[in-house]
Amino acid sequence: MLQPADNPWTLFEAAHLLNRAGFGGSPSEIKAFHALGRSQAVDSLIQPKEPLDAFPLPAWCSDEAAIAATRARFEEYRMTKKEKKNASPEQIAAMRQEMVKKFQKESRQQALDAQAWWFRRMVKSEAPLREKMTLFWHDHFATSVQKVKFPILLVKQNSLFRESALGSFEKLTQAMLMDPAMLIYLDSQSSKKDHPNENFAREVMELFTLGEGNYTEQDIHEAARAFTGYSINRGNGTSWHNKREWDATPKTIFGQTGPYNGQDVIKLIFEKKEASRFMVSKLWEFFVYEKPSATLLDTLSSSFQAANYEVGPLLRDMFLSKEFYSQAAVRTQIKCPVQYIVTLLKQLEITQPPVGFPITAQLQLGQVLFMPPNVAGWDWGHAWINTNTLLTRYNLAGFLVKGAAKSGNIIPDEKMKIPKMGAVPRDMGASWKGPDFETIAPRTLRDKPADLVDTLIFRFFQSPLPDKARSSFIAYATSKQGAILTNQETAELCHLILSTPYYQLT
Repeated sequence: MLQPADNPWTLFEAAHLLNRAGFGGSPSEIKAFHALGRSQAVDSLIQPKEPLDAFPLPAWCSDEAAIAATRARFEEYRMTKKEKKNASPEQIAAMRQEMVKKFQKESRQQALDAQAWWFRRMVKSEAPLREKMTLFWHDHFATSVQKVKFPILLVKQNSLFRESALGSFEKLTQAMLMDPAMLIYLDSQSSKKDHPNENFAREVMELFTLGEGNYTEQDIHEAARAFTGYSINRGNGTSWHNKREWDATPKTIFGQTGPYNGQDVIKLIFEKKEASRFMVSKLWEFFVYEKPSATLLDTLSSSFQAANYEVGPLLRDMFLSKEFYSQAAVRTQIKCPVQYIVTLLKQLEITQPPVGFPITAQLQLGQVLFMPPNVAGWDWGHAWINTNTLLTRYNLAGFLVKGAAKSGNIIPDEKMKIPKMGAVPRDMGASWKGPDFETIAPRTLRDKPADLVDTLIFRFFQSPLPDKARSSFIAYATSKQGAILTNQETAELCHLILSTPYYQLT
């Protein structure tokens, strides 16, 4: 067990925990969270009261709707088949193309619906750690709608991540073996005993559980034979193990021999201590800081393996530890685009962002939900920041605080498209006026530049800034001061504060 954090539990520590274990919050939310006390605050994250179904799925995600849509496509195909009798080859090709276009249009709209649904959950959920872990698992067991093509399968996978967010890593890995989206993404449904596909065998060891160097190529070859016969019914999204296509002959994996199937191989993986150390390291880097010491990993991985790979107890130890609140951890992590956007909305107390803003911002910053770039997920840390994305962050912040008319044009070019998903709405946020500055910057503070700046610094940073930065903000507020700072001038001050390297950190 790690050394516990010192008392007292400060307001800044509460804000740090809420930022890392969730997506931050407004000053009032941080103060309410702090009032719980350290231990109870952590428990509220680990065991949230919000039910899993607090945000109903899009209507097209129900089993009944999916089956009805499949039947409709089948009927349409059958009618087209009848028409083929009297059609020319060119007409047949045109009919097929029209059917494909219709399906693609439906899928694009469903993908956008799914992204909006999940983003809304992140902003409004009272179970922030559960949503943060859902994002973690989405990156860890990465699948993309671009290849899977059936958004309903991604949404169902997303629901599985949420249900399993703080549960057993081993059980979730077992579930991935049969997950329809994963079966399609890694081509497992085409892996037969006569032609085993090695994709899942390789990724489950290299990226999902053990990491490079903790298995051999022969282990992968043998495991691939065990992972044969897993199939999916694309009509209703169910999966099963077709034993007629499974290689039942003995395989030797990690020095052990038996007629293993996929579940057996995953059990063998989790008997290796490397599985515990691999996940502990990844979770520590996601929530705390990069390159933890070997001693720290040894301590946590031993308890993680002893607790049957349950994530909740591991995170509880991390969040209650002294190291979690150390100088090495606080405000040293670059916000990923999703964290940046959700945190900004929460700090500005915007519960209904401008139409089209979330997906446009994700696209421009390089992290689109349900669309990781490859099976390894996104690159994190400094990979999020370059000259273009930093300027885009400043522009997006300006759009939110100043409104569409005052921020310059960030409405995307009509040719800007999300690959295979369609154009971004051209009228994105055209009528957006900005947040409620009467709440964010009360008028009682606007004739006191230093007090106003300190209030905004707590709202956006929850920690002191260097004197030079703070002084420049005060000087700006003082220079704009007339009878009282207007909302427009306050918005300009907020934009100045948000357009700093400091705001990119959490």
